[in-house]
Amino acid sequence: MAPTRIVVLISGSGSNLQAIIDHCQAGNINGEIVSVISNKGDAYGLVRADKANINTHVLSHKDFDSREAYDEQLAKLIDSCNPDLVVLAGFMRILTSGLVQKFKGKMLNIHPSLLPKYQGLNTHQRAIDANDAYHGASVHFVTEELDGGPVVVQAKVAILPDDTAETLAKRVHEQEHVIYPLVVKWFSEHRLTMEADYAVFDKQPLPVQGVDYS
Repeated sequence: MAPTRIVVLISGSGSNLQAIIDHCQAGNINGEIVSVISNKGDAYGLVRADKANINTHVLSHKDFDSREAYDEQLAKLIDSCNPDLVVLAGFMRILTSGLVQKFKGKMLNIHPSLLPKYQGLNTHQRAIDANDAYHGASVHFVTEELDGGPVVVQAKVAILPDDTAETLAKRVHEQEHVIYPLVVKWFSEHRLTMEADYAVFDKQPLPVQGVDYS
């Protein structure tokens, strides 16, 4: 089985990128990260990619007049890498429908909440403010609905009485670094696909909130 060609999009530190790099290098993922693309030139994830001898590109959104113009160029750049899978790892951009449609079923994202709860930003504080017992992270396929695509895996984290957004985020990140490489591994083994509005794993439709990996 040919290795899955993976393109990773980042905007920041790239800790999830690092987790996926480590699993690829260890042979746990039948895949190769062929390019890392950032919309920010100072993203530390670019340093991580350079250390792993992975090709990098910076495509700044500030150089474009509109979201559509940026995404059109981004789509061309991704396409030039001939990817089987596009992984969003802290890519802080809302994607246009044209870009999402182009890579539908081949684009994954990780979101720091138990979707469908807390789409968008500030998820850790929102979970604390709501007095939730649990928070966590979800890996999902990307659709045109923000943080709304079919969920593949969720990992739950108990919210402790003295938690702050920072302490909770740290524990959620630890889980992200487990479940994101796992889902990429499943995709690379052709065990995971997306149908119209749900994910399929080992030929079985997954429930709305995916596999519970807690």
